[in-house]
Amino acid sequence: MQRFDAYKIQSAWEARELLRERGQFWTPRWIAEPMVEYALAERGGLLFDPAVGAGAFFHAAKVIAREKGLPVRLAGMEIDPLALAQSAAFGLNEADLAQVTIGDFVLQPPRTKLPAIVANPPYVRHHRLPVEKKVQLRRLSTQIIGKSLDGRAGLHVYFLIQALALLEEDGRLAFIVPADTCEGKFALDLWTWITNNFALDAVLTFAPEASPFPGVDTNPLVLFIRNAPPVDKFCWAKCYHPAPDALNGWVRSGFRELDTTGLLAICRDVHEGVMTGLSREPSPTFTHKYVLGDFAQVMRGVATGANDFFFMTLERIERLGLPRECFVRAIGRTRDVAEEEITHQLLESLERRGRPTWLLSLNGDPLELFPGPLRRYLQEGEKMGLPVRPLISQRKPWYRMEVRIPPPFLFAYLGRRSCRFIRNTAGVVPLTGFLCVYPRSHDAAFVDCMWKILNHPDTIANLARVGKSYGDGAIKVEPRLLERLSIPDHVVEQFGSPVQMRLFEPKPAYS
Repeated sequence: MQRFDAYKIQSAWEARELLRERGQFWTPRWIAEPMVEYALAERGGLLFDPAVGAGAFFHAAKVIAREKGLPVRLAGMEIDPLALAQSAAFGLNEADLAQVTIGDFVLQPPRTKLPAIVANPPYVRHHRLPVEKKVQLRRLSTQIIGKSLDGRAGLHVYFLIQALALLEEDGRLAFIVPADTCEGKFALDLWTWITNNFALDAVLTFAPEASPFPGVDTNPLVLFIRNAPPVDKFCWAKCYHPAPDALNGWVRSGFRELDTTGLLAICRDVHEGVMTGLSREPSPTFTHKYVLGDFAQVMRGVATGANDFFFMTLERIERLGLPRECFVRAIGRTRDVAEEEITHQLLESLERRGRPTWLLSLNGDPLELFPGPLRRYLQEGEKMGLPVRPLISQRKPWYRMEVRIPPPFLFAYLGRRSCRFIRNTAGVVPLTGFLCVYPRSHDAAFVDCMWKILNHPDTIANLARVGKSYGDGAIKVEPRLLERLSIPDHVVEQFGSPVQMRLFEPKPAYS
């Protein structure tokens, strides 16, 4: 769904939540016009938008048709009538929208093939999709690509699959999508199907300062794909600041290589691009001998299911009369750790600021064995309906907390800062905002070497190759992917024998 530059992304929490629920982030004109120009391919004809919204692509098509004298017909679908109603404010009339149908493009698509498809599909992440719709979407992917995609694929992925299935021979598609389309666990299955059946012409990426959606937590890219025999090479470009003239010229040139103000475009191998992640810069031809998993085990932090109930300040513990021995020290938010080390002084500072640092960590003892104040507190949790929450309901009893040995290092699961690894000298247990990094040896020299290796700039630079990218340079890294983080050979060699001698010692048991 789209809208124009005159609109600003809504910043109020309620408004932003509504945007996220509907996946509506509007496309600026300087992106919409080159996308439409590619799809029309100087020949005009029918242009179809499966998520019309306020009509940014329709408006761009009218501009291009007028400038070039092309006959253009507009058609599309939109599931949200309120979004479509905004189109009149931007120069679209009833005739422009006459062939727009209100409906679900993914599950109730048109019955005919389409020559030109352009879209900014709704960016609805998987956790916002109802279970029954997830089942329908995975069934759809099996029908079209022959595989059921991993359940973490968002709605935008299925828009892309359905649109490609409807693209007629030699038809063209231009989609603006979030980077997770090329980085998620499902990406290899998706892109193997696409590159085995279609011609990937180009991919346009953006530096954070050039994002079409400033202030939105997404890293967008534009895909240019033809329904033609597969190709071995494609053009990959990065936009460093909004540069409409350079971008339009690049599209009109047929995606030639260039290095001009605001735009770099290079030729890349399709297989390399898919394996690296099309949103990422080219992968170097060499491979490193070591990955983080050779030196450490990674686990996610504790998932409480209700932080407000289980995670609290010391003042609240004392006010409720809860026994302190039932708690462990913990850290919940990455923003609470501005430095590269968690110390006891930091915990004291957080406590003075009213930040929680105590996690209620109970075993499976029966409720009646707990002291009165704790028993009453847990009974209040039952009245609040906590035992039936999805995550908590899997625990028996519901108040039994996951256990983590305090890890020597924490990793900020999703963050923007360059220092992502944090030394845990205070011995806290992290919640799900962090990953636990457990060195494979408890030896002090080994741990010190690991600390230097983890925060070496060349190690940090490789995070972009294993993580999912979001807005403003944020990177999200899952536990298994973090274990695949490449450790440059020269970094290992620089910190020497303690690492190499203990590299293959039996790992400690963490639970």
